Amino acid sequence: MKSKTTALILSILLGELGIDRFYLGYTGLGILKLITGGGFCIWWLVDIILIATGKLTAKDGSELA
Repeated sequence: MKSKTTALILSILLGELGIDRFYLGYTGLGILKLITGGGFCIWWLVDIILIATGKLTAKDGSELA
C-alpha cells in the first residue's frame, strides 16, 4: 500500500522528473513525464491536485493510504 503523503511530497518536489509516477507504479508515464519536464509543468500541477484530492490511485488499483 502506497502512502498519499509520500506521493504528494514526491509530486511537489520531484514531480517534474516523474518520480511520483514511478512511486505509484506507472513506469511508462514516469518516463514520459521525465522526458517532457512534467508535461511542460501542466501535468506536474495536475498530478499534485489529483493526489491531494485522492483521485489518483496506485497502478494496482489500491487507494493511497
